[in-house]
Amino acid sequence: MQDKTLVCKDCGVEFIFSEAEQEFYAEKGFQNEPARCPSCRRARKQATNENRGERQYYTVNCSACGVETQVPFKPTGVRPVYCRDCYQKNQN
Repeated sequence: MQDKTLVCKDCGVEFIFSEAEQEFYAEKGFQNEPARCPSCRRARKQATNENRGERQYYTVNCSACGVETQVPFKPTGVRPVYCRDCYQKNQN
């Protein structure tokens, strides 16, 4: 193996895919070469991590006690939804 020059698909800048990186990719079983330069990979990863923090909550009434609660999933109405206290009681 030897260093390869690749072109980033996002910014079009050439970057080096080093011999060490190629060995790492091979060890992990990755079959494709990186399509993005290191700075675009970092930016993409950071954007993905920021989006994960934004969780949507839905307000519902507990099926057992009727108290209003929030859940991190959209209830479909097929299964009961419980507040934290009732859920924990049902788990024991």
